[in-house]
Amino acid sequence: MASESSFDIVSKVDRQEADNALNQAAKEINSRYDFRGTDASIAWSGEAVQLKANSEDRVKAILDVFQSKLVKRGISLKSLEDGEPYPSGKEYRIDASLKEGIDKDNAKKIAKIIRDEGPKGVKAQIQGDELRVSSKKRDDLQEVIALLKGQDLDVDLQFTNYR
Repeated sequence: MASESSFDIVSKVDRQEADNALNQAAKEINSRYDFRGTDASIAWSGEAVQLKANSEDRVKAILDVFQSKLVKRGISLKSLEDGEPYPSGKEYRIDASLKEGIDKDNAKKIAKIIRDEGPKGVKAQIQGDELRVSSKKRDDLQEVIALLKGQDLDVDLQFTNYR
């Protein structure tokens, strides 16, 4: 009898890579000429990332540097949730955070895609902030992975525990 094969769909960010990206961005900001005298900085503020500079365009430039470092480190920009620049005293700030987990709406959307467009006999279960996809045929699971990679979703997906 064929046993069920399955895999999990998760949305996680490698904290070490994110930390490395932030440190590289901070190093570049400290050494770049156009950031001299702007009090530009980027640092962890608890779980969030706080960007500071003396003007709105400078703080947006810091965000751009940070985004480029995240991409070089293999972290999708879909995982970065950044806000609008806001004034705080004499400086401008942006609070950004790294999203982890798949929220209920996106989980339902992914399960619906698998149900509607995926191969027959494939089941998707929502388990907290991840999904478990199972089927009797491994080829069907491969099709589901290819299908989801081709979709334009609001979350960065990783496929784990393939068995």
